[in-house]
Amino acid sequence: MDNLIDLNCPPEADKPAPKISPMNKEKIWQTVLENLKITLSPASFNTWFPKTFIVRIKPLSEERQIIEIGCPNPFVSQTVENRYYGLIKESLDQITGKKNDLVFVVKQNPHQTKQDNKKEKKEPLFESQEERPEVFEAINQAGLRADFNFDNFAVSSTNQMAYAAAQAVAKTPGKAYNPLFLYGGVGVGKTHLMQAIGNAILVKNPRTKLVYCTGEEFTNEIVEAIRRKTTDEFKKKYRTVKVLLVDDIQFIAGREKVQEEFFHTFNSLWRVGGQIVLTSDKPPSEIKKLEARLRSRFEGGLIVDIQPPDFELRTAILLIKAQQRGINLSIELAKLIAGNITSTRGLEGFLSKIINETQVKNLPLNAEVITALLGNINENEAPRRLVKPKEIISAVAAHFNIKVSELLGARRLKQVALARQILMYLLRTDLKLPLMEVGRLLGGRDHTTVIHGVEKITKLLPVSEDLRVDIAGIKKRLYG
Repeated sequence: MDNLIDLNCPPEADKPAPKISPMNKEKIWQTVLENLKITLSPASFNTWFPKTFIVRIKPLSEERQIIEIGCPNPFVSQTVENRYYGLIKESLDQITGKKNDLVFVVKQNPHQTKQDNKKEKKEPLFESQEERPEVFEAINQAGLRADFNFDNFAVSSTNQMAYAAAQAVAKTPGKAYNPLFLYGGVGVGKTHLMQAIGNAILVKNPRTKLVYCTGEEFTNEIVEAIRRKTTDEFKKKYRTVKVLLVDDIQFIAGREKVQEEFFHTFNSLWRVGGQIVLTSDKPPSEIKKLEARLRSRFEGGLIVDIQPPDFELRTAILLIKAQQRGINLSIELAKLIAGNITSTRGLEGFLSKIINETQVKNLPLNAEVITALLGNINENEAPRRLVKPKEIISAVAAHFNIKVSELLGARRLKQVALARQILMYLLRTDLKLPLMEVGRLLGGRDHTTVIHGVEKITKLLPVSEDLRVDIAGIKKRLYG
C-alpha cells in the first residue's frame, strides 16, 4: 500500500482531492466507534476497538476511496477484518457518503499512545507491588493469583457475556449481579474470571474483607470445625465478609451438613449486600443432590455459560500466556498450535513443552519444530472414552458420506483424499498410533505418505475453518 496518500501531504493526482485533516479523521472514526458500541457487546467492543484508528485515506474518485485502518497488533488486525469488516464499511459509507474499500494494517496511534501513557501514570489499573505493597499483600492473603486479572483475560464470543458480567460485579460488588454463577467445562476460564473479580476489588480497596475458596476447602473446613468444636470461628470467617468467591461449588452437593451451613452463610451475606460469586462445571439445575433451597438461591442471580474457546480465542490465549512466560511466539506459530489443540489446559501444557524443547534442548522456535511436537501431542483433552481405530475409520467415512472401502482404497478424488488425510491425522494424534500402524490400517500405505497427510492437516487447521468444523464434527460422533 505504498501508493496510499498521507493525509498530511497534498495528493499527487492532477486534480487535487479535498484534504482531510487529522481532526476530521478522528471525528469520522469516533463516529464509527459510537455506532459499533450500539451494535456490539461491551466486551467485544472493549477487546478489539479501543486502539484502532484511521491512518490515512486514498481518494480513488468522487464516489470511491480507500481507508487504511490501524490496529495495535496482527491478531487484532486480522480479527477485526474477519469479523467486523461489513459493519465498519457500512458505517463509513454512511458517514462519508462514499463507497469505501478498507485496508487493515498493524500500526500504533502516536496520539493515542501519548494519551494512554498519561492516563496510565495518573490512574494505573494494577499498580506494581513496590507502589502499593498492601495490594499485593491483600491478594496474597486471599489466596488469589495476581496474574488472574482482567488485563490477562482474552475475550471472544464464547465468553464475552461472562467477562462483561464479571467486570460489572467487580465495579459494584453486591449490586450488579448477586449471586453471579459461572459454569462451563474444564479450562474455559471460570477460575480466572472469578479471581479477576477478587483482584479488581482488592486493587480498589485492599481492606475489603474477601474470602476465596473451593467447594472442597469449604467442606473440609466445616468438617474440621465440627470436629474441633470451632464452628463459631468458621461462621465468623465466612458470614462477615463483603465478597465470597467459591470455586467448584458442585463439590458440596450431597453433603447435608455442608449444604446447610452454606445455605445460612449465603443468606447472611446476601441480606447485607455481600457479593457472592460461584463457579461450577454445570448449571444449578443439573447439579445432582443439590438441595432445592440452594438451587433456588443460585438461580436467583445471573447464570452464565462459558463455552470452550474458539480458534481466535485460543490464539489470543496462547499469545498472552507465551508473553507471560517470556516466549517470543509469533502469531503464525500461535495459530498453528491453536488449530491443533482445542483445550486451554492443552495449550498451557504445550507451551511447557516448547520451553523444554527450545531452552533445554536448544532447538529453534519455528514451524518445523512446532509441527513435529504437535505430531506427538498428548494434551489434556483426552477422549472421553477409549475408541478403537475401526471406530475412527467409520466416523470419518460417515461424516463425509463415503464408503469405508473408498476411504481405505486407492481413489484420489479430492474429497476422498482429504478425508483420508484427516483419518491419518486423527489416528496419529488421538490414538498415538505409530506411523507404520496408521499406514497398515489405511490399506498398507507407506509411512512417508502418512507423515505427509498428518503434516498437511496440521498446517491447514490454523487457516481453514471448514477443516476445524469437520474434525470437531467427527470427534463429536466419537466422543459425544
